[in-house]
Amino acid sequence: MSQRRACITALGLYVPERVMTNADFEKIVDTSDEWIRSRTGIQERHVVEPGTPTSHLALRAARDALARRGVEPGEVDLIIVATVTPDMIFPATACLIQDKLKATHAWGFDVSGACSGFLYALTMGAQFIETGAHKKVLVIGADVMTSILNYQDRATCVLFGDGAGAVLLEAGEDGSGILDFQHEVDGSGGCFLYMPAGGSAHPASHETVDKKMHTVHQEGQQVYKYAVRKFPEASRRVLERNGLTVDQVDLFVAHQANARIIEAARERLGLPEAKVVRNIHKYGNTTAATIPLALGTALDERRLHQGDLVLLAAVGAGFTVGSVLLRWSGVDWP
Repeated sequence: MSQRRACITALGLYVPERVMTNADFEKIVDTSDEWIRSRTGIQERHVVEPGTPTSHLALRAARDALARRGVEPGEVDLIIVATVTPDMIFPATACLIQDKLKATHAWGFDVSGACSGFLYALTMGAQFIETGAHKKVLVIGADVMTSILNYQDRATCVLFGDGAGAVLLEAGEDGSGILDFQHEVDGSGGCFLYMPAGGSAHPASHETVDKKMHTVHQEGQQVYKYAVRKFPEASRRVLERNGLTVDQVDLFVAHQANARIIEAARERLGLPEAKVVRNIHKYGNTTAATIPLALGTALDERRLHQGDLVLLAAVGAGFTVGSVLLRWSGVDWP
């Protein structure tokens, strides 16, 4: 009897209409299009209108995914939302989406795994399918990173965009689905990428606001070095455990944080360019949304097909590390 596996049966995406180019940043901070492109690969990013919450983007992506599959919200059993920019500390954004979506039979929760959050949520959702506890699980990666940026910090404000992606997980019957995962945490790296205030350690006050402690703080070189090492390390580990080689991978979908990190990971893994998805130039780093957005790009470019062996990988604040190996089950696209 074959193992019951969780398959991605639908993909839904949403990015705001408004676009900020590198030229726009040249007007508000001491930077240039050449500096941003050469160091990050980013040309533009989609950004929300001020005051737009993460749940708005997540809801659009969720509705898109369900509509493509022909699934009614009432059929969803569980909603997991990966985000570091929840609408508020509580209730969970998953609760807000459950209500707005009218998913009356679903329960849910949020996952804070930063840039690895979508992969963490994906594998958590998969467990409920594999055990038979649930039939339909909605996994959403969404962030409004522009809500926590300091637009006077040229090193960080140019990196991020806003976006959301959602996948529906259901049981597969043809050997496809999520095969394995390799997740890690190295908490000693938490001091290199974080938001200092807003939690119990530094509750909101005039002082925390004045000191811009409610925005992203990053030691870029430390994050870069860790990511370059961990992307290929975690990816190789999950492949080796399953008796597979890099040559057997059809598509590598990495978290879109920096073009140089993706290129370094590609070289270390020995993957040809044709097997690597890149869309950071269009969206920037959308944190939990980058991997579903990249899957959408792969489908748009006709580079992802039913039966393909796909390797997903991410490194994020925490430090968090995630790698997921799956056999693509095919979705209705576009």
